[in-house]
Amino acid sequence: MRHRKAGRRLGRNSSHRKAMLRNMVTSLLQHEKITTTDARAKELRKLAEKMITLGKRGTLHARRQVLQVIQDKKVVAKLFEQIAPRYQERPGGYTRIIKLGHRSGDNASMSIIELVEEELTIKPKKKKAAKKAEPEVETPAVEETTTEEASTEEVPVEEEAAEEPAAEAGADDDATEEKNKD
Repeated sequence: MRHRKAGRRLGRNSSHRKAMLRNMVTSLLQHEKITTTDARAKELRKLAEKMITLGKRGTLHARRQVLQVIQDKKVVAKLFEQIAPRYQERPGGYTRIIKLGHRSGDNASMSIIELVEEELTIKPKKKKAAKKAEPEVETPAVEETTTEEASTEEVPVEEEAAEEPAAEAGADDDATEEKNKD
């Protein structure tokens, strides 16, 4: 059993796996998008996000820590000068994994891992209290319509008053018809 053993082996011994992930994170930061298998992409995401977080710090110590993993100085310079400032306000989630389907040769599930491009827009969370606030906002609008309704209610009252004499006249007609019959 593999209880409490984090990470995927990816069919390699530890030194080969470490070298492969270092090469993949270098390629990801250099090209900002690579195609690989799902399992490798999920392992690569962990390492890439740690590198970007170190890049956001911008200190000499962070640069030396990144250089232990990424040994291409041009890629490290790109990380600290271009990539990390892009994500300065973002609290994480710098990469995206898009599943592509299966590889035709061995039916391995493939995916693209890429750096997220768009700016982060923080959306306000909807709260139950916010829903209650909406009817309060509508209440003054309802009061305005009630004022309008009151003015429209007056008009029907006048019409009803006008209809009442006609109804009375109709009643008078009935009374006159009864008198004529007598």
